[in-house]
Amino acid sequence: MNKTALKKHYIFFVGETLPKPEAHLVQSTNAANGAANLGYSTVLVYPKTQIKTLNPVNLLLPFQPRPTPIELIKYYNLHDKLKVAPLAMPWPIDTLHYKFTNSNTIACKYYFPFHILPTTKLVHSRNWNFVKAAIKNGVPAIYEHHHHEDKQFEPEIINHPLFQIAVTVADTIRESMIQHGMPPEKVIKLHNGFNRLFMQRQPEKAEEWRNKLLQQHSHLVVYAGGLRQFKGIDVLIEVASEMPNVQFVCAGGNTDEVEHYQKLAQEKQVHNIKFLGYVLHHELASLLQAADILAHPHCLGAAATFTSPLKLFDYFASGTPIIATEIPSLIEFKNTSAIAAWCEPDNPKKFAEALQHLLKTHPRKVEGYADSINFVQQFSWENRAAKILSYVDKSLLPPLIA
Repeated sequence: MNKTALKKHYIFFVGETLPKPEAHLVQSTNAANGAANLGYSTVLVYPKTQIKTLNPVNLLLPFQPRPTPIELIKYYNLHDKLKVAPLAMPWPIDTLHYKFTNSNTIACKYYFPFHILPTTKLVHSRNWNFVKAAIKNGVPAIYEHHHHEDKQFEPEIINHPLFQIAVTVADTIRESMIQHGMPPEKVIKLHNGFNRLFMQRQPEKAEEWRNKLLQQHSHLVVYAGGLRQFKGIDVLIEVASEMPNVQFVCAGGNTDEVEHYQKLAQEKQVHNIKFLGYVLHHELASLLQAADILAHPHCLGAAATFTSPLKLFDYFASGTPIIATEIPSLIEFKNTSAIAAWCEPDNPKKFAEALQHLLKTHPRKVEGYADSINFVQQFSWENRAAKILSYVDKSLLPPLIA
């Protein structure tokens, strides 16, 4: 068998140990999952750090694609076609803060050229150093870039014929990338997607959530996403104080963020808002379906111009009515009927008024509202992956295996 025939893998590299409750990791894992579902030999590669006792074989042969462990499947709602390859990083990697004890350096300088390269056909990553490593080693690459950064892109990389396409999720970031050297023809704006498991109706599990969360309250309003001030969590607490008969629930955030907002709600004597912390994605779908209304209370500010509405597509897939704030990154959805109500940002009183109205006009449907379910079909992760790969030279695509 010749050397070219061995090159079959579509590699998605994440520069952090998994799993973690971070939106960018949800995005990266689901992007890889979508490519795998198209039938490519897709491998999600990530460092596995803090290993003090290590089998030497894992250092000699660190790249060993294997079935995705059940922990990751449940955490990110993945399917069985995706493979993973955690790269063993022995102590003191990532404990001593030097360039050569950094797991990303090890992955790019050691693991990629000697172990990952031989069977890799295409690389896809939000990690710029890994993209550079791929191109310098003769492998075509796709770069994802979702936030503003004040850095110039290296001309020798972005103008290289193996640099296929850069993908972002907002026009403002695309313009910023062009200003920092990215050729306009090599960067596209493409929304994130929804996981198709969110579309499967789960009426029994949804009812379990309602029984658990509602108690004496009349309606259930759910927010799913990061617990940050700019995402409108402070606004949502104020809204909850205006609507004491409604139970508000926030799913997401790390331990510190949950504790901060629990304390803030207590200080404001708002007792009808609960913070569940990170909810595993195989449980999140039924929580979204359990809600009467889903809330998207984002604040104005810099983040509102580029925030990726990652949760919005899972919201759509649930079929639950949505109330959203009028921020720049969502305005393009305003001419659709998929979002049931709009409200100006940073205004708890207006949000509460719109929410009260929505509860009257959009009673909960166990089967969900067809408008949003039908609208979201176009935004599957599989469709997104296919669109990205349409920009890749056909001769550089990995072979389909299924």
